[in-house]
Amino acid sequence: QVQLVESGGGLVQAGGSLRLSCVASGTIFRVDAMGWYRQATGNQRELVASISSGGGSTNYVDSVKGRFTISRDNAKNTVYLQMNSLKLEDTGVYYCNADIVRSWPLTTRNYWGQGTQVTVSS
Repeated sequence: QVQLVESGGGLVQAGGSLRLSCVASGTIFRVDAMGWYRQATGNQRELVASISSGGGSTNYVDSVKGRFTISRDNAKNTVYLQMNSLKLEDTGVYYCNADIVRSWPLTTRNYWGQGTQVTVSS
């Protein structure tokens, strides 16, 4: 089986920082593109940031550009989201997402983590 497990969420004051981590584990052959999504109460889930398999290409939603940084460590099958200068509107559940090639059978599937809560207070 394959699973994604996030960590690092919590309560932080506006202007503060948090670092989210997401580890992929299981019968993995390769982890391709990875990303972070978030969902605020009453809103649709939105893509916050994504990173290519080699880490050379990243994309961000406009509202987090200059404040958030996505990175990955392929040796650890881990993706990170460094969040600085946090704002009240960054509050939500953050989900890790990844395209993973399983070892056996050799198939590609998209996976989601269970989510981690980020709450920014004033």
